[in-house]
Amino acid sequence: MSAILQVNNLVKRYGDLTAVKGISFEVQEGEIFSLLGPNGAGKTTTISVLSTLFPPSEGDALIAGNSVVRQPYAVRQTIGIVPQEIALYEDLTARENLHFWGQLYGLGGRELKQRCEEVLEQTGLQEKANQRVKTFSGGMKRRLNIGVGLLHRPRLLFMDEPTVGIDPQSRRAILDTVKDLNRRAGMTILYTTHYMEEAQELSHRVGIIDHGEMIAIGTQAELVRMVGKAETLVLQFGEDQSVAGIIPHLQRMPGVQQVIAENHSLQVLVNDAEEILPAVIQTCTAENLKVRTIQIQEPNLEAVFLQLTGRALRD
Repeated sequence: MSAILQVNNLVKRYGDLTAVKGISFEVQEGEIFSLLGPNGAGKTTTISVLSTLFPPSEGDALIAGNSVVRQPYAVRQTIGIVPQEIALYEDLTARENLHFWGQLYGLGGRELKQRCEEVLEQTGLQEKANQRVKTFSGGMKRRLNIGVGLLHRPRLLFMDEPTVGIDPQSRRAILDTVKDLNRRAGMTILYTTHYMEEAQELSHRVGIIDHGEMIAIGTQAELVRMVGKAETLVLQFGEDQSVAGIIPHLQRMPGVQQVIAENHSLQVLVNDAEEILPAVIQTCTAENLKVRTIQIQEPNLEAVFLQLTGRALRD
């Protein structure tokens, strides 16, 4: 495979705020590459610069050989964008929305009509094609939003947090659509998310981004190897219990790598969960903490983020 996207030392500043801090990565033609990171990590800013909405403060990116700085028009001809915010006209029907946006992409006549029908089928909205968008559920709007980005058959599709704020069934439909676009159409997709499960399910490779910095890139297997065989104990406590006092006790225990408090739970990165679990429970009991649930998680991207940043991905 060859790289369709090459990002070179990309920086974006807004006044005194540096939102993206010199990141570099490549996306290979035909792959799904996920940018995984918490809210505020710089994912949307990166997409905005790559889609030529804003110029970079420093650095550059090449998309199909075209610079986002010097050849923005050629870049726009290559990419499709599914923004985080819904970009639809609610008083128009689904088909009318597609027709309108298709004209903006330069489509017309028989080709536009055919592409509208193909996109309605791809997104599962054929039966809703003549309904006004204002009657749609959040999930249906998200699917139509994806359809708009597909109309002109882009070589590279940017999808920025496309499942935020929708129900589980609609989320499942969108994830299946993403996989189908890649598998059947061979579409290259740059997908941003703060959901570890989505990145694990969809991606050929993942870039973990935090505070505007790219802290790790690789396949899931490559990233997980960074934490070795470490497992994560997730302990849930009652809402009336404070877990802050127990953290220093757990951190001193042999075999404990990291301890992170999140609401009324603890995430404890350990060398061997089964071996250390009795001692952890004993320590909780000694501190008058009642453990409601215990979960042992195998090494995953959450553990990678935890080890690299010292905090949970959802912080």
